[in-house]
Amino acid sequence: MSAARQTDRTLIASNKKARHDYTVLKTYEAGIVLSGTEVKSLRERRASLVDAFAQERDGELMLYGLHIAEYGYGTWTNHAPRRTRKLLLHRVEIARILEKLREGGVTLVPLSMYFSGGWAKVELALARGKRSYDKRQTLAERDAQREIARELGRHLKGRPRRG
Repeated sequence: MSAARQTDRTLIASNKKARHDYTVLKTYEAGIVLSGTEVKSLRERRASLVDAFAQERDGELMLYGLHIAEYGYGTWTNHAPRRTRKLLLHRVEIARILEKLREGGVTLVPLSMYFSGGWAKVELALARGKRSYDKRQTLAERDAQREIARELGRHLKGRPRRG
């Protein structure tokens, strides 16, 4: 009798700054090739997606800059923390992604890393870099929406506006 696999998504790490720095065009879910100590370290949520990016190498997609801390109980078999890791996608998906990347102005950024059904997955985004004024505009819109929600909440509760 085999053990039942997990069906929910358990978040390992997320790249919050990516959504601030890039406009997300399309997202993909990719598997990732890992060694044993890397999986054990990920189960302890010891990973960082800061400075991570994906690029093509020999017709395959590789993830660079992903930091997975060494496993605390590992021996000489421990992994290198920032080694290059292969991403697992269908050949058709890889071809579509590479086509978009070759158009220019678009990059492949990891947004989050999680366990799904017991397998480690990476959520990748085809993204276009934001300019500084786009970032300011996004922050201004978010602040305006927050202020509108606050005022609406006060109005519904019948409280007068402060200040």
